[in-house]
Amino acid sequence: MLLRSISGLFSHDLAIDLGTANTLVYMKGKGIVLNEPSVVAMKKDDRGTMKVLAVGKEAKSMLGKTPGNIVAIRPMKDGVIADFDIAEAMLRHFIRTAHAGQKLARPRIIIGVASGITEVEKKAVKESAESAGAREVFFIEEPMAAAIGAGLPVTEPKGSMIVDIGGGTTEAAVISLGGIVYSISVRVGGDKMDEAIVEYIKKKYRLLIGSTSAEIIKTTIGSAFPGDALESVEVKGRDLATGSPKVLNIDSDEVREAISEQVNAIVGAVRSTLEQMPPELAADLIDCGIMLVGGGALLKHLGLLLRAETKLPIRIAADPLSAVVVGAGEALSDLGILRNLEK
Repeated sequence: MLLRSISGLFSHDLAIDLGTANTLVYMKGKGIVLNEPSVVAMKKDDRGTMKVLAVGKEAKSMLGKTPGNIVAIRPMKDGVIADFDIAEAMLRHFIRTAHAGQKLARPRIIIGVASGITEVEKKAVKESAESAGAREVFFIEEPMAAAIGAGLPVTEPKGSMIVDIGGGTTEAAVISLGGIVYSISVRVGGDKMDEAIVEYIKKKYRLLIGSTSAEIIKTTIGSAFPGDALESVEVKGRDLATGSPKVLNIDSDEVREAISEQVNAIVGAVRSTLEQMPPELAADLIDCGIMLVGGGALLKHLGLLLRAETKLPIRIAADPLSAVVVGAGEALSDLGILRNLEK
């Protein structure tokens, strides 16, 4: 009991956005203290035991480039933990990094979770966090956290709609009076777009590229709606016919075609949410519109497409990548509110 009390003195409460693509950590009183890719590199030693070699940016740089005794792993898939042990190692590293390496740190942690998460998946997240050093774990649904972080009036008796497009999932939710009135979660996000680009180039050009290259293509010239000018980017990969390295150019129309299925799924989630919400709240959206957050919100012309499809104003959060962790961090300041928000 004494050790637990002492460890609390060395701890600052944390909010964590445990994302498929990136993990962000917010420390109470300091703001965002960590933003790293959700990747862990493991190395097999002489006895065959796997040990953590690198976490975050350094580990991501190894994706697709490792020798046989090293493997780079993304422990999160579609917004939930796919590898319990690796996720625990990653969380432990990030918690210690946030606390500048203090081994006694045992913070209270609030974690943003997908609104469609199952009890089994939530239990896995909680156990990973506790094993990684948390003394108490809370949950907040990501749409609620994102809405708070984006500055929406979540406690007022009016409808607010948030669409969070992450690496593994897209969540659309309507919020009023401090609660989620309706939400939908589809396992489509930036990662599925990257996979679609890889497959498109493989089928059309017989060229094999990696997920990192696909992500660069998406963020450079990817778009959801035709623009004024056609853009292109150089693509490097391995020719499947000859096995040799090859360079070609791909344009923005091709990328839009490649990711059209994923973009349509996001539009479908938004439409479904609008169709299911109460008419009184729907009327509120005529003026305030829909707020976009998450990395997918940065996809070029996505707002134009959604505006054309919904006839509603579309806004993008000031910092769409950090909305969830900032909102979860704000909930840390009042544990009473936190317990009411907890899913």
